[in-house]
Amino acid sequence: MSDVGTREPGEVFGPRMTLFADMLSVGLATALMSLPLVTVPAALSTACAVLRGAGEGQPATAGRYFAVFRRRLRGGDLTAGLVALAGALLVAADLALAGAGLPGASLFAVVAGAIGVAALVVGLRACARPESLSDWRSAVRAAARDAVRDVGGSGLVLLAVATAALCAWMLVPLAFLAPGPLALALTAVHVRQAVISKS
Repeated sequence: MSDVGTREPGEVFGPRMTLFADMLSVGLATALMSLPLVTVPAALSTACAVLRGAGEGQPATAGRYFAVFRRRLRGGDLTAGLVALAGALLVAADLALAGAGLPGASLFAVVAGAIGVAALVVGLRACARPESLSDWRSAVRAAARDAVRDVGGSGLVLLAVATAALCAWMLVPLAFLAPGPLALALTAVHVRQAVISKS
């Protein structure tokens, strides 16, 4: 990466603004690739990998995103997507049943919500791990360990999700850009946790 104070030829706003624009283009590409729903984990994992590569001097562009994503769609990625989709539908159904007034519904709703939030944090942290590019099982195991050991990072993941959801709720067209900042936040939490682990 170039020095923060210098601009390379063709840069209008400087490196920081270029990374911001690239992050938004990666977010739009992630939203497009997530439309089939079963591709959401692979799309978000690819976004994290592309944005992580920006720290290593690789371009964080939509073109690179599509090149990496094209190599991704294999059985493991689609299985991860099916598991994530089934989990989301199960939590939604459980919460709907809890709202139907069954006995013990309030306690059940709290337990189902807590399980859903924990699964969301582990799943998102797994998407940010480099292992998710080739082995979802090891990525999920490592993400579960990270979620327990780094509670602050898990809180940051939840704040990133809440911010993305709030932006999408406030202005619907932002929903197509929200995956970019979310992927950047997940990548930053992973890098932060790696630095803490080394020290």
